[in-house]
Amino acid sequence: MKILLLGGTADGRHLAERFSQLGFDVLYSIAGLVRVPTLPCEVLVGGFTQFGGLATFLKERQIDLVINATHPYAATMSDKAVTAGMETGVPVWRFLRPAWQAQADDDWHFYQNDDDLLARLKGFKRPLLSAGQMSLEQLRVITHIDGFEQGVWRTAALPKFDVPDKISWLKAIGPFDLEHERRLLKEHQIDVIVTKNSGGDSTSAKLDAARELGISVLLQQRPDVRDAVRTFSDYSQLIKAVQALKGSASTAQESQQQ
Repeated sequence: MKILLLGGTADGRHLAERFSQLGFDVLYSIAGLVRVPTLPCEVLVGGFTQFGGLATFLKERQIDLVINATHPYAATMSDKAVTAGMETGVPVWRFLRPAWQAQADDDWHFYQNDDDLLARLKGFKRPLLSAGQMSLEQLRVITHIDGFEQGVWRTAALPKFDVPDKISWLKAIGPFDLEHERRLLKEHQIDVIVTKNSGGDSTSAKLDAARELGISVLLQQRPDVRDAVRTFSDYSQLIKAVQALKGSASTAQESQQQ
């Protein structure tokens, strides 16, 4: 059984390793913007345009199952995967980590788009911007908010432009621990955190530190995407379902041969 695993996340890497250990033929696909992992399977870097598109790739490589384990905010890739699955008849499943849930003493506020974010940033002076890539225009607008003093922008990938003077760029790749996040917030006198509701443990320490220090958090709401055939949020349940699918396929093949 050949699985195309759309990754680029800790979840994707874990699943690629696990399915490979279980004897599945795994192709692991990533954009490759930050780093290329070493895995016990074939790793595809750079998207599917180079192969004539995802649907073409699925047919030519005779993929039996697509598992989308991309980031919860990778809406474009998620929608493309569902579309390609419908075009080719290849089932597309989704692994989606649960969203973070507010706890007692959390001061969380959700935003939908850039305009909404700018409105909610008013009154804050020193934000930590940790919602991924942003454009130069977005950063410039943020620095002109009334009362803004200095911000920190933390990303895994190098910016493609000169960052405004009032923004300090930090290159960092999770996971982050509580002490690291606490020290960062104190050192830069952060009064609000801007982030995506990514879920998982890799980058959640900043939320724990914010709770301790009484710092507000602005979370981008998760995007709406097309539904996959099946969606999982637990590793073991997904693995069992894939094993069951393989068993069903093997039984059907044996029946045809008799």
